[in-house]
Amino acid sequence: MDLNSNITNLPKIGPIFARKFEKLGIHTINDLFYHVPSRYLDYSLITTISNLKAGEIATIHAKVISIKNIISKRGLKMQIASVEDATGKISTMWFNQPFLTRTLFPGKLLSLSGKVGFFNRKLCLNSPDFEIIENDTDSTLHTGRLVPVYPETSGFSSKWIRRVMLNSLNDKSLIINDFLSMELLKKLEMTNLIDAIRLVHFPKSLEEAEIGRKRLAFNELLKLQLTSLYRKKMWQKEKLIQTIKIDRQKIDKFINSLPFKLTDSQETAINEILMDMGKKIPMNRLLEGDVGSGKTVVAATAALAVFTNGGQTVIMAPTQILAEQHYKTLTKLFDQYKLNISLITSATKKSKSIKADIYIGTHALLHKKIDFTKVGLVVIDEQHRFGVEQRNHLIQKTNKNSSAPHVLTMTATPIPRTIALTSYGDLDLSVLKEVPKGRQKITTWVVPEEKRKGAYEWVKKQIDGKSQIFWVCPLIEASETETMKDIKNVTQEFENLKRIFAKQKLGLLHGRMKAGEKTETLKFFRAGKIDILVATPVVEVGIDIPNATIMVIEASERFGLAGLHQLRGRVGRGNKKSYCLLFSNIKFSKRLKAMEKTNSGFELAELDLKLRGPGEIFGTLQSGFPELKVARWDNIELIKTAKDVAEDVINNPSSYKDLAASLTKFQQG
Repeated sequence: MDLNSNITNLPKIGPIFARKFEKLGIHTINDLFYHVPSRYLDYSLITTISNLKAGEIATIHAKVISIKNIISKRGLKMQIASVEDATGKISTMWFNQPFLTRTLFPGKLLSLSGKVGFFNRKLCLNSPDFEIIENDTDSTLHTGRLVPVYPETSGFSSKWIRRVMLNSLNDKSLIINDFLSMELLKKLEMTNLIDAIRLVHFPKSLEEAEIGRKRLAFNELLKLQLTSLYRKKMWQKEKLIQTIKIDRQKIDKFINSLPFKLTDSQETAINEILMDMGKKIPMNRLLEGDVGSGKTVVAATAALAVFTNGGQTVIMAPTQILAEQHYKTLTKLFDQYKLNISLITSATKKSKSIKADIYIGTHALLHKKIDFTKVGLVVIDEQHRFGVEQRNHLIQKTNKNSSAPHVLTMTATPIPRTIALTSYGDLDLSVLKEVPKGRQKITTWVVPEEKRKGAYEWVKKQIDGKSQIFWVCPLIEASETETMKDIKNVTQEFENLKRIFAKQKLGLLHGRMKAGEKTETLKFFRAGKIDILVATPVVEVGIDIPNATIMVIEASERFGLAGLHQLRGRVGRGNKKSYCLLFSNIKFSKRLKAMEKTNSGFELAELDLKLRGPGEIFGTLQSGFPELKVARWDNIELIKTAKDVAEDVINNPSSYKDLAASLTKFQQG
């Protein structure tokens, strides 16, 4: 039995517990060990009853004198026990655990850990953790030490997980081989794998816990880096469908014909992309740009380079709204060129075969009968919104005779550089930092509930001045969940706002509407026939309404900074002064105040990283970013170390013999 063995190979883990473990993302023994404590309870102070002081957290070893169930004057069911050691007596108190009277018999020796408080004006241990000590040689697991507390799920307690973790580590049939050599571990100043697992789960001090956590975090980052580098290596072995000869004269003519001047970073990105496309290996590049930074025109330039070589371009967007926006933008950009541009969505009527120079569409591109015989470039917009399988399916569909196209992926979510280089290490990175001249700087205000009526009146005046408004709510319908039931939803808010803005024209837009209804609503909004568009975050990307100057976001504290910034980017696209109003019932939020201070998505992304720490920092809308279980995205030094080791493994595989068995998995991952 090794770390890759299924969790059911462990004693007392049957199908029922296995299904519960799956809710925590635990399938193998290795997954179990990476389910690290979220915190530790310091029960290491072992003392006697006579030395206990109110307010301290301590552990005592004492015998049960008596225990009984009582009901307090307030109707609370309590279990009161009296315990003693050689120095004195003290009461212990629990709530709603009547079974304790059948477990903690008089004479039982207990290890009790908890906070010292008062009961009936006397010192008392309130709801202490405990375990029964059968003899003096027993070592305690849940008391008298630094006790791990785990992320839990229904049917699991930290106490049960601790026992499973200890039994697993002590299982003699489990073989844990370290894939890093002692020489490398010494160089990295890290502990071996088995010690790291023991230290993170059962440390004697917080310093020990950190030593164990560092090694497991490094393993996690190394796997990410190796996976990315192997993908890059395998991609570079692909044959190119066609060699693109860059006609710089035609490219410059197109750029000079644009009604605006490119930013410096747009020019740099175009040069990087064209240089890649001129090589004999397929391009695989990520174009990262802030809201409104002009990624589409960069992609259009690459598409033109393919067209001048007789090739086709496929552009895939996550939503019909965004696909339609790209179609309109590219049709306008290529107005003077004889390019056949085709829009393919679920609403596109079936035909025998669709031929075009540029295909723009949603995931429907994967299922329609399309002539992909000469595809030289695939552009995937908002790439984190597509699963790996969807992206691979599109690339494979355009892959003819074992030859691959150039691939350009784009995202409008500013990603901290450490995350971009780790998550997308298989992609070369181009970044658009500036916003094109002419884009309005958006003034952002956090609006507390007491100023809501005043905000309504201000909005009415803005509408009288011929402005249009986006009004965003987090939910489509009212939620029955206790924590969500008071959150604004578009269904009810639309009716509410119709009463408040009785003289104005309102429209409704959300994800459950039919494609035709959404298109019709946006058509009316674009034409100025709707003053206020009440919507869900479906408007986050792909809607360009120059006359929309105000973005109102309800329950703004429920959005991540990336989501708020994306929504704010829907306004400020014309020549009018634009505003973003963040309604919130939270008195002070560092995150929301940051929205008032900066319009830079990159600054907000870095702040989000610092404030929210490890794991998934982008929220469910950006669910394609990997979630870290142990490592932290802001640990730049450890990320760099993992990258250096990964590159050395790729370049000198013979020096890492112990890693050989793992390499195939990294390659496939």
